[in-house]
Amino acid sequence: MKVKKSLLDEVAALGFPLMDMGEKVDTSATLAEVIKSDELRLWEGFPVLLMHSAENGLFDYTSVRSRLPSTKQETLDQLLLMSLVLYKTLGLRFSWTTKLYHQLHFNKMDKKFQNSLGYFRTKGLFRLHRTVLEAQRLKNAFQNYLQETNGLNDVQSQKEHLGLEYALSQVFPPKQRELFLKRMRGDKLTKTEKEYYSRSVRKKVMALANEKLHQLAKSL
Repeated sequence: MKVKKSLLDEVAALGFPLMDMGEKVDTSATLAEVIKSDELRLWEGFPVLLMHSAENGLFDYTSVRSRLPSTKQETLDQLLLMSLVLYKTLGLRFSWTTKLYHQLHFNKMDKKFQNSLGYFRTKGLFRLHRTVLEAQRLKNAFQNYLQETNGLNDVQSQKEHLGLEYALSQVFPPKQRELFLKRMRGDKLTKTEKEYYSRSVRKKVMALANEKLHQLAKSL
């Protein structure tokens, strides 16, 4: 299926690839068109579109759903589930996902979510109706977004923050990452947190700060 250039332009304005956020785009309408397109490469970029829209307060689940025929509303829910699975796999957490879990009528411990998460992690695949999306391609699309350069300070700042979150997720489990960020911000730690930080987190931080290790990592 050939994708209309106008849709590609609107998708680009939503952040895939990253472009000028000053462009006026009807977010709900654009996301609905992406879902109806049945275009695999746009579906692979859906987690980026969702994150970029939601982080800017532009995502409205009800609005997107209302623009879709009943046959495509399930596709919306599946793409949202896929995005949540990807975020969980990458160790990324966003404040707006809590509401999204409720709107999809499940939580992180539900069997449907856990099955999709387990299949994604072990098989490297996400099944969406008759379509199979590869986990690595989804991860690559997300990482490519983080690596794009852009001159807009607010977008760049957001991208750098997400890039840091992603990098930390590769080194620290969630609790350790939380303590590392609290320490970095200068937040007060409880006695228990201080002990855990000293016992488990500080050693990793010291290793990461080793200049020789840093040089070796960059050369690989």
